[in-house]
Amino acid sequence: MKHLKIKSLGIGLAATMLFVISCTKHTPDVADPVTNLEESAQIQVINSTINATRNYVYVDNVPVNGAALAYGGVFPSAYSFRVNHGARTITIKDTLATSTQTPISFAQNFETGESYTIFTYGITTAAKQLTVKNEIVVPTDTSARLRFANLVYSASPLAAVDVYSQKNGLTTPIFSNVANNTVTGFVSYPSGQTDTLFIYPTGTTSPLLLKAALGSGFTAVATRSYSAVYNGQSTAPKITTFATY
Repeated sequence: MKHLKIKSLGIGLAATMLFVISCTKHTPDVADPVTNLEESAQIQVINSTINATRNYVYVDNVPVNGAALAYGGVFPSAYSFRVNHGARTITIKDTLATSTQTPISFAQNFETGESYTIFTYGITTAAKQLTVKNEIVVPTDTSARLRFANLVYSASPLAAVDVYSQKNGLTTPIFSNVANNTVTGFVSYPSGQTDTLFIYPTGTTSPLLLKAALGSGFTAVATRSYSAVYNGQSTAPKITTFATY
């Protein structure tokens, strides 16, 4: 009888351990997906999927980030994530067993020597992605470059937006008619100054959808390229700024 009790206890303990393991966060072992640096492409991932907190990026099922990518975050912080050129399968997902986040998985052809940004957006139960080739041009003067990603979320259709710069005098938009879930090209932008963006429905200056500084203490550095991401719920949007190149 004592033997049976010990055996039952062992089975129960094993089941409990199995349950705990299945509900804990899995941090994948990172491997290098690049076999030929001379024929590779650079990739940046910006997570604008609302409340996505434990995302890992995989290339052809190989994990490439050791730390989880949280909402509003960018991976990598240094622009050094590379993949082999050609058709690759990218997967971005929450590895927690109990997560309700929809995994993002898609095929993309990456060209040798090019750089790309993958923007995730939407909500966790309907996460989406937008992959953009970065048209990098290094200015020959002291200017920087800026682009605008309109990834704010709403369950209902949203109007396109115009984006004004306070430093530009609020007279002419620096980005016009930017549709929801799209990303503009880069435009020339002054370096060495702080700024505030004003966002309105296209063709109007009312209502003011958002007045926001370009990131916390943001000052563009000469010759660098930046992405200003308009994200979050449409009822409480925000601007998050990332260095792209």
